[in-house]
Amino acid sequence: MGKTREIRFAHIERKTTETTIDITLDLDGTGEAEVSTGIGFLDHMLHHMAVHGMFGLGVKARGDLHIDAHHTVEDVAIALGRAIDQALGERKGINRVGSAYFPMDDVLVRVVIDLSGRPYAVVDAGFTAPMLGTMPSVLVPHILQTLSVHGRMNLHAHVLYGRDDHHKAEALFKAFGRALCEAVTIDPRRMNKIASTKETLTA
Repeated sequence: MGKTREIRFAHIERKTTETTIDITLDLDGTGEAEVSTGIGFLDHMLHHMAVHGMFGLGVKARGDLHIDAHHTVEDVAIALGRAIDQALGERKGINRVGSAYFPMDDVLVRVVIDLSGRPYAVVDAGFTAPMLGTMPSVLVPHILQTLSVHGRMNLHAHVLYGRDDHHKAEALFKAFGRALCEAVTIDPRRMNKIASTKETLTA
């Protein structure tokens, strides 16, 4: 009999005085997503990430939106980053590195990810509009930086050119999903080996 595939699934709950977050993530899903954060633009972006990354994603969030979107957006990103980290386990057999270009009309973006276990993010988006729906545009780089920290990944995300801020954000999340998909994919040649001369990506 063949070896049973390891289930790469995570369930993260995070509750503070500001937010209540519940996230499920299947790294080997089919791109199905159910996302409800109370922030339409964030829901839209996370749905793109799941579809293009072929992840199974469930996000339920309630936050103090009567103040602003910041706490909810940040806490969702914290929980999602932790879900990525948890689902990866010891990170054995994965490609580790993934990259994607994504065009959207006038915009072209590039995202490169290394699941090295060492958080570091460089995000260059160049938004000009203050808001994307009901979400401040400055939170897009903040989401990516927070995912880098709590997902323990090296992340470089750049808008190479373009004018439309909605297109910039959407292309960034689509490219992030595709780059992450490539990075988490199991290379059968590695079997249970880790793609590091240090033989660990978790320390």
